[in-house]
Amino acid sequence: MSESILRGRVKWFRESKGFGFIEVEDGKDIFVHISQVEEPLQEGDWVEFVTKEGKKGPVATRVKKIVN
Repeated sequence: MSESILRGRVKWFRESKGFGFIEVEDGKDIFVHISQVEEPLQEGDWVEFVTKEGKKGPVATRVKKIVN
């Protein structure tokens, strides 16, 4: 089974809290935990990631910044 790589824009991310949200094309927000981020994120950064199902819905994993 292959994984789909998604793209989105960081809606907000607080390193001090250890999490944030990525907005994808359909307008949904995807939760992202700091443990899944390869480098610091800032609001507005474009990222690629894979999702997995979490307790409260999809969560982003293997999050990488991209140049858009």
